[in-house]
Amino acid sequence: MARAVLLGPAVVVLCAASLAAAACNRAPSERRYTVQGQVIAVAPERKEATIKHEAIAGLMEAMTMPYTFRDASELAPLKPGDLITSTLVVFSNGAHLVDVKKVGDAPLEVPAQTAAASASSGFELVRPGQAIPDATFVDQDGKTRTFSSFRPSTVVLTFIYTKCPLPTFCPLMDRHFATLQSKIKSDPALKSVHLVTVSFDPVTDTPPVLKRHAASLGADLARWTFLTGDRDEIDKFAARFGVAITREPNDPTDITHNLRTAIVDAKGTLVKAYTGNEWSPDQVLADLATVGSTD
Repeated sequence: MARAVLLGPAVVVLCAASLAAAACNRAPSERRYTVQGQVIAVAPERKEATIKHEAIAGLMEAMTMPYTFRDASELAPLKPGDLITSTLVVFSNGAHLVDVKKVGDAPLEVPAQTAAASASSGFELVRPGQAIPDATFVDQDGKTRTFSSFRPSTVVLTFIYTKCPLPTFCPLMDRHFATLQSKIKSDPALKSVHLVTVSFDPVTDTPPVLKRHAASLGADLARWTFLTGDRDEIDKFAARFGVAITREPNDPTDITHNLRTAIVDAKGTLVKAYTGNEWSPDQVLADLATVGSTD
């Protein structure tokens, strides 16, 4: 499951003076956690596997999400159904698995139909040049906001949830948007660009939670709005951008998701959608320059 944002307590690594001659080369911000779980899917071209794992003490609850492998040779022999144990290394701007060992295998569970599946059913992706369907949300101040209310601003839109634990998922979207906010403030040509972050975890991400999250990012709420709302409404809206969201039936906060970010012009039509986390703020700024005047 794709998650991302809040990291657990740091693990302090002490290199005792008596071990000074030994290899004490771990970065100060590096944290290591034991991961035990089952391989659900493998993507060797990205050095990545989706793993359904038990709770990771000090980091996150049990969940399913994609993980990058530091060494592709450890990923190569794995297949869906394999049971593994490994070490998750979390650092300032990323995370990867090391010391991966297969300890068995088991049949994969047949996934139950989820709200996300039913929400996206019958909803086609919005293509560049097409109008964005309107939807109703609640912002970080508890006020009702429709997506159309952001017109005539050009909108840069992304989807996150605040408890997402890995720095390369939702927290990276937050960092990119913070960078965009700084650039937008300093460029008069972009004065009408507005940033919008939608949480697809309304159970946890209530307006007060989003307002605190915004403050932690230094968000200028005149330029950057955080939205939550009805879960089904959010899922339907997100599905039009290609966001796939699944939740465990017995725990709606146990979320699997992918990443999508989009530019919507002043008329409410889609300009461009970015897949995953490989886009950069500079790329978005270059694309914004092609949208035309935001006055």
